[in-house]
Amino acid sequence: MKKKLIAGNWKMNGSAAANAALVEALRAGLAGASCQMAICVPAVYLSQVAQLVQNSDIGLGAQDVSAYDSGAYTGEISAAMLRECGVRYVIVGHSERRQYHGETDATVAVKTQKALAAGVTPIVCVGETLAEREAGKTEEVVKRQLAAVIHTNGHCISEIVVAYEPVWAIGTGKTATPAQAQEVHAVLRAQLLAATPHAERMHILYGGSMNASNAAELLAQKDIDGGLVGGASLKAPDFLAIAAAA
Repeated sequence: MKKKLIAGNWKMNGSAAANAALVEALRAGLAGASCQMAICVPAVYLSQVAQLVQNSDIGLGAQDVSAYDSGAYTGEISAAMLRECGVRYVIVGHSERRQYHGETDATVAVKTQKALAAGVTPIVCVGETLAEREAGKTEEVVKRQLAAVIHTNGHCISEIVVAYEPVWAIGTGKTATPAQAQEVHAVLRAQLLAATPHAERMHILYGGSMNASNAAELLAQKDIDGGLVGGASLKAPDFLAIAAAA
C-alpha cells in the first residue's frame, strides 16, 4: 500500500533563522512517521534547506520551475538547476501562478515536462474558482487542466503527483467537505486511469486549507492520497499533526 504524501508549500515566507527552527522541529517530530513528507520552499532558501533536511525523510521541493532549459530568461530557474540543488519535488501550476502570472494550461504542461526530464517530480495543481463551481463547471475545469498535462507528457504521466486545490478554499479558511473533495479526486483518478495503467499508485493530493483539525477526515477518503498544505506547514505542531493523521 502506498504511503500518503504530505507536502508543505511555504509560499513567500521564511527566513534563515525561522527555517532552521522549523526544520529542526519537523525532524524531531517525524521520527517513525509512516507518511512521505516534502517541504516546498522559496528558491533563495533551497540550498539552506537542502542542508537542513540532509539524512532525513523530508524531501526538498521548489515552488516553481522555468519552461525553458537555459538562456536569456532573467529571474527564471531551470529544472536542471533545481535538481542540482537537491530538489526532489516542484509545484507546477499553482492557482497563484495561474492567477498572478498568467500561466496557461499549456505553460503548466511544458513546465511539467521540463521537471520530469530533469528527474524532479512535479506536483501539478488543478482546481476551480468559486464562480466555476457555482456554475457547475468543476469537473470540466479540472479535466481540461489535467488533460493538457497528459497530452504533453504521454506515458510519463504516471511519474507526476496531482494536487486538487479548489481556488475558493485556498487561504480562505474554507475547505471542501470530504465528500466534495473525494468527488473531484475520483474524477481525476478516472482520467488518469484512462491515460496510464499505473494511476492507482499515483498520488492525488488535496490542497485547499487542509489543517490539523480536518486532515484526518479528508485523508480517510478513498482517492485522497495526501495533502498540499499551505499556512499549516509553517507551524511545526500543525504540520506534524497532519502527518500523524496520514
